[in-house]
Amino acid sequence: MTRWTADGDEHVRRLASEGCRPRLPWSFRLDALVADPTPAAEILRALRADDALYVRRSVANHLNDITKDHADWVFAHVADWDLDDARSAWIVKHALRSRIKQGDARALKLIGASDGARAAVEQLAIAPARLAIGGAIEIAFELRSSADVTQRLVVDYAIHYVKKNGRTSPKVFKLKTVELAAGASTSIRIQRALRDFTTRTHYPGTHRIEVLVNGQRLAEGAFELLAP
Repeated sequence: MTRWTADGDEHVRRLASEGCRPRLPWSFRLDALVADPTPAAEILRALRADDALYVRRSVANHLNDITKDHADWVFAHVADWDLDDARSAWIVKHALRSRIKQGDARALKLIGASDGARAAVEQLAIAPARLAIGGAIEIAFELRSSADVTQRLVVDYAIHYVKKNGRTSPKVFKLKTVELAAGASTSIRIQRALRDFTTRTHYPGTHRIEVLVNGQRLAEGAFELLAP
């Protein structure tokens, strides 16, 4: 499989990474690699600046799988990658997406984000306040810097979906990354459909929404989801 990383066909190079992913969604877990990802290290390193986005996406997903069990291993593995190379930088950003959503300072530093978030979320509006399953909500707010220097801020939002048993489970979604000058503000707006699909069934109830900036919860609101 290591030899495949030098193949001229991007599909073969992708197979080198995808074929040893420890938590491939559509296949069984590779428990030996869940326990110890070291055997795949040479493959991941060989593909760290692959020209094909198709391959880079697999490498990023592979590393993201590993962060679920061995985050320190991943940080050590990418520590000497050339992040001035846009291809490697893309992989690292997407590989660490779960850690970035959690506000991991090491992950934020690697993508050039500020440590912490000196900012405030103002005028958070969630509309409509009540809607039926199958509709869509709009989330809008102003993000204002309270720092005296420019900050790079990673903005996400979490929806606490109501489950069948009435409890809730949060799901974090990417919004955007912004460069915010000292004292400046920017308007952010996003729409989210609330239709059922293969990977999520919606249930009526109160759904909380949190706005996360560099992993910190800066504001929250809610909407009521009604039965169709």
